[in-house]
Amino acid sequence: KRLVSLVCNKPGFPKKILANSLEDKHLCNSCQKILRRPLQAQCGHRFCSFCFNKIVSSGPQKCSACIKEDLFEEPTSILKQGGAFPDNAARREVEALAAVCPNEGCTWTGTIKEFEASHEGNCDFMIILCPSCKELMRANEQERHNERECPERTLNCKYCKEPFLLKNIKAHDEICPKYPMICEGCAKKKIPREKYVDHIKFCSKFKAPCRFHVVGCDTSVEKEKIHDHERQCSYEHLNLLLHFIMGIKVSLESLHAFGAALELQLQSEKTKVAELSRRCQELELKVSTFENIVCVLNREMERSCTTMEAYNRQHRLDQDKIEILNNKVRQLERTVSLRDLSIVEMDGKMREMSAATYDGIFVWKISDFTKKRQDAVAGRAPAMFSPAFYTSKYGYKMCLRIYLNGDGTGRGTHLSLFFVVMRGHSDALLKWPFNQKVTLMLLDQNNREHIIDAFRPDISSSSFQRPVSDMNIASGCPLFCPLSKLDSKNSYIRDDTIFIKAIVDLTGL
Repeated sequence: KRLVSLVCNKPGFPKKILANSLEDKHLCNSCQKILRRPLQAQCGHRFCSFCFNKIVSSGPQKCSACIKEDLFEEPTSILKQGGAFPDNAARREVEALAAVCPNEGCTWTGTIKEFEASHEGNCDFMIILCPSCKELMRANEQERHNERECPERTLNCKYCKEPFLLKNIKAHDEICPKYPMICEGCAKKKIPREKYVDHIKFCSKFKAPCRFHVVGCDTSVEKEKIHDHERQCSYEHLNLLLHFIMGIKVSLESLHAFGAALELQLQSEKTKVAELSRRCQELELKVSTFENIVCVLNREMERSCTTMEAYNRQHRLDQDKIEILNNKVRQLERTVSLRDLSIVEMDGKMREMSAATYDGIFVWKISDFTKKRQDAVAGRAPAMFSPAFYTSKYGYKMCLRIYLNGDGTGRGTHLSLFFVVMRGHSDALLKWPFNQKVTLMLLDQNNREHIIDAFRPDISSSSFQRPVSDMNIASGCPLFCPLSKLDSKNSYIRDDTIFIKAIVDLTGL
């Protein structure tokens, strides 16, 4: 039951698992892949179980295949929950088809039923993602990667056996309670850090400050020799102690002298205090009079403060409202800016998608030829890139590059045309280096004499290896077409427009 549930939660099988030619009757009318657990709707069209349930999950829907084939008819063309039955005959027919593993390097063969039951999801050559460092690898390389290569792998400390990340090994060694330490006194090795403090307390070889360091002895002595040191340096210790006591005596005498001076100063201060007391009494009488005046002023001030506080509260409320409105305005401005950026990005993608082809044939229309040629001659825009095109939906991604005033050996004399292999989303699934024949054409708009050049890639050139940046180095024809042919009266330029055509041979793909 678990296996059936898992399978039913997948769309169809990829087309490239078929060992033989593909028939349309084996395709799901939704995902356009090979049927998995096929259901047949009332209109007769077949869908994967997963795809059908996904379509009707939001309610009854019109059958897109019926609309496409102009066979739409209610109510049979309405897809709804419970409106399809398992097509076991089609399932048996699909599961009996010969299959190969789509993963590069895998030599497994069998039937689609065997692929689904035992090989799908278990292939050693399947590309998987390391959950720790996010690196892509084959399934059969996962164990080695986890044990030896992953920079985010976890190790166990050989001293305390606690786990830690490889990148934190130095930090762990500095706090590990079992990390081996060396005693600076007895040179004993492999003392666990947690026992090091206890060791030096009792280590007879560990050097400690002399007990007379408080009076000036700065000698550090091994614990077992501390008594010898005190016997040998007793005279020096007594001398230091005497100087220390003499210093204390001098300090005490200074304190006595300071105390006598302070007592004289206190007598003087008492006289001044008596005078100040008399003046304070006079001031108290004046203060009493002023207090009455202040009471009256306080009442007036309280009324003024109450009014001012009310104004301040209203002002703060107004300021808060202004700040809220300003924040909303800024938020709306950011939203509008993001929308504008999204629209610009979507426009670019739409233009690229509308110009892209998926059959290896691409026609590039270059309008305003005269102006663009003048820009190339002046060096303002010597080269132009075409929109991208593909050998198939998941095939090689390519574009063209043209120099209207020539490049390299053709600069100033020829129109130069080059072919560029670009980085695509499906490069990991493709065969490298790129080895398909490429034909480049400047179209005669009277369809009489096209200018044609073709070449087969040099597979040792970096131009045809798997791209590591957005596009590889261009390769093609620097002497594609003499500019003299375009300067005189010709049928290649019409309405200030030329057409460049590229054809990629799909043999072997």
